[in-house]
Amino acid sequence: MIFQVTNGCSWNNCTFCDMYTQPQKKFRARNEAEVLAEIKNAAAVGPRFEKVFLADGDAFVLPTRRLETILQQIRESLPWVKRVGAYCLPRNIRKKSADDLRRLKELGLGIAYVGAESGDDDVLTAISKGETYDSTLNALNKLKEAGIASSVMVLNGMGGRSLSTQHAINTARLMNEAQPEFLSTLVVSYPLGQERVVQGFTEAGFDYELPDQHELFVELRTFIDTLDLRDTVFRSDHASNYLPLKGTLGADKQALLSQLDTAINRPDSIRLRQEWQRGL
Repeated sequence: MIFQVTNGCSWNNCTFCDMYTQPQKKFRARNEAEVLAEIKNAAAVGPRFEKVFLADGDAFVLPTRRLETILQQIRESLPWVKRVGAYCLPRNIRKKSADDLRRLKELGLGIAYVGAESGDDDVLTAISKGETYDSTLNALNKLKEAGIASSVMVLNGMGGRSLSTQHAINTARLMNEAQPEFLSTLVVSYPLGQERVVQGFTEAGFDYELPDQHELFVELRTFIDTLDLRDTVFRSDHASNYLPLKGTLGADKQALLSQLDTAINRPDSIRLRQEWQRGL
């Protein structure tokens, strides 16, 4: 069940993201009374769902008091819900104390979906993410200390051809330090054009060209090969990925690398998504 508690994204400066650029997606917090009424009305659906997601781009930006009120209403009206999740920017976590996060955890907020995109500071600067390796790591560690699971998303191809290797290696380093509970990769795409991305890289002193399919596989292999995770659920099965992958890292690391080796060296012998299947 999805409850929209904010509209748009409070940052909305990332050059690769066109999700919230339309005028109707200008950021605002939704009226609290409306949100609480929607939660109460959802009780009529009955216990046919066990998870709740708080939308839009980063519900964690809401003040802790408002999040507490929303979570308390979910607990009262929908007592069968087992977990509440939301998108989260690292900067959202910096503004909340450890006690704030533990309180949200106690009220049912069990997972934060964090778009790290990259662990490489050059890439993060070029895409105007407004974060660094250290700021993302600090946020992920803070969530872990509070008992809130993190599901981290990184972008295959976000470094372009020029920064591909350092993007893969430094992002893996970030994940090794953070040890997130969940990790996923998506392939970047620009349905509305890549002009903003190219401009950002140029201003940062780098060239940007989107890697081709083979280069994306090589980058992803470097990323996974550099990972040293103990018990992280890994998914690379979003529609944007040419090669769906899933497993647990590190138990399935060699199996995932083997699939990537086949995709790199013998692409005709493995089932890959065609362009029309990627739904972009």
